[in-house]
Amino acid sequence: MTQTTLPPRQEMLRAMQARDEAYEGVFLIAVKTTGIFCRPGCPARMPKAENVTFFATAKEAMAAGYRACLRCKPLAPKGADPVWLAPLLADLARDPETRIDDQSLKTRGIAPHQARRWFKAQHGMTLHAFLRARRLAEARRAITQGHAMTDTAFASGFESLSGFRDAFRKLYGETPGRAGNGAVLYVTRYLTPLGPLVAAASDKGLAMLEFADPKRLVRQVLSLQKLTGARAVPDRNDVLDTLERELTVYFDGGGTGFSVPLDPQGTAFQKAVWRALLEVPYGATQSYAGIARRIGKPSAMRAVGLANGANKIAIVIPCHRVIGANGTLTGYGGGLWRKRFLLDLEARANSETAGRAGSAPRQAVLL
Repeated sequence: MTQTTLPPRQEMLRAMQARDEAYEGVFLIAVKTTGIFCRPGCPARMPKAENVTFFATAKEAMAAGYRACLRCKPLAPKGADPVWLAPLLADLARDPETRIDDQSLKTRGIAPHQARRWFKAQHGMTLHAFLRARRLAEARRAITQGHAMTDTAFASGFESLSGFRDAFRKLYGETPGRAGNGAVLYVTRYLTPLGPLVAAASDKGLAMLEFADPKRLVRQVLSLQKLTGARAVPDRNDVLDTLERELTVYFDGGGTGFSVPLDPQGTAFQKAVWRALLEVPYGATQSYAGIARRIGKPSAMRAVGLANGANKIAIVIPCHRVIGANGTLTGYGGGLWRKRFLLDLEARANSETAGRAGSAPRQAVLL
């Protein structure tokens, strides 16, 4: 990626003193008196302004002799699974039907309230609600594949059919006997260099990909449920598996684009704008006026800006490639520092592949 220019020192000092996490990824704070470097939002004791210096990357801070803070862990991706929870998450990945109660958490050395808080912040629900939803998702899949409801209910850990039916209806809005008739949104999260992303997909395609903000997570998912009339469940499908593979290549600078099908919810005008965004080449930029001309409405620049802001599928529908007419970076829902990162990433990938033989980057299809 191209060299990052740090903001003015006074701006970084203000962000440090406010513990402003919007500057996550923009700079790191190095404290001369302790020899430690931290994230902008580190909860540790606030250092004096004269004792701090700033670095753009952890590599630069370590080269200058600083070591990583043990509280905010600046070497870990933002939103990474905490060390104390990793063994439990690994067990759940191997066996989604692993039964977890407060006593088993304590046996693992995990405080139940700590697990509840983390799952609430990262997934919008408590650990037990998350596990119940996962079991019900597996049960729904089994029933739609022809497995008997009674066997499925008891295999899912429910002690009675009535309890299974009630829990199923509460999550899916339908009885187990009608499983598969209602629309479902599968929801998961990915860790990226820009922090965690929350994705939601229908059986047809990707419906949402947004930067995870614990304060907005539940509202984001509920809004999408209202738009689609579908029930959101913590689960994966083929669309989300494809997206994960393609995001990994993208952040590695592969420059191959995306092939995942898209299923966003919006008006005809919004979808026209989003299709025009998909036509902006990888590594290129376009102005709002340029997008307006692409859709045949050259005077609709303001409406184009609103549609661009309403895009719920970040990166894949590349609203980050829209800039001001004078070439300046304009607003971005994920923060301007993320927009700058994405544009730098694509510019670097383009420069590294310039002159090489190969096919053009793939373009995702909006259904």
